Amino acid sequence: MQSIDLQTTQNVTIEYELATLGERMLAMIIDILVVVIGYFLLLFLSGFFSAGSWSGFQRNAFLFIIPLGCFLLYHFLFELLTHGQSLGKWALGIQVVRLDGEIPVPGDYLLRALFLFVDLITTAGILGALLISSTPKRQRVGDLTAGTSVIKMRTTDRFDLTDIQRISSLDNYQPIYAEVRQFSEQDMLLIKNAIARWQRYPNAAHEEALHTLAQKLANLLDVPLPKGNPIEFMKTLIRDYIVLTR
Repeated sequence: MQSIDLQTTQNVTIEYELATLGERMLAMIIDILVVVIGYFLLLFLSGFFSAGSWSGFQRNAFLFIIPLGCFLLYHFLFELLTHGQSLGKWALGIQVVRLDGEIPVPGDYLLRALFLFVDLITTAGILGALLISSTPKRQRVGDLTAGTSVIKMRTTDRFDLTDIQRISSLDNYQPIYAEVRQFSEQDMLLIKNAIARWQRYPNAAHEEALHTLAQKLANLLDVPLPKGNPIEFMKTLIRDYIVLTR
């Protein structure tokens, strides 16, 4: 499993799995089908195929050149407007991220779209596939120029709060940290996933990340961080959040 470490807005480093070549290829196939079907449907509805006055160049332009431009524009606009996901990436649960942890800017998405001409179109996808399979961070030329890669948003370590809804209720549990209500469900999922990842990969880096996250949470709640294992503190926060926000 190849992965990268990204720093969250809470200055906590979280490990993400990189999308595989197969996942990225399947996402690309979905995107190609979306553009091709949509474009030719528009041509059909506009009566293009029944028109007999088109020259050979005009017909070739409408059938080949313009669709390529539409494909590049589709990738740029979708990744820009959906924060790094085309329809294919959304279907596969993968997303474009910057390797420095910052939010990608329009220029990053534009570079990725333009270099599809090199990665996919002129080389029939061979160059892009070779680079994704051989580079440490699974980057094609567009990724290398933009400083991006593609990660999995759905991993086996992810939980939903519905998985732990049966923890307690106010009838049998007294919350300790009432201020935990200031957090969001996404914050709680981040805590839960950080714990799960440490349990799966109990190394020094993940242990340090847990301590950093626990200290950050304690600071936000304006409470002292309890001595001992930070996992128990974070589990308590999750229990309190569930009970107080039901």
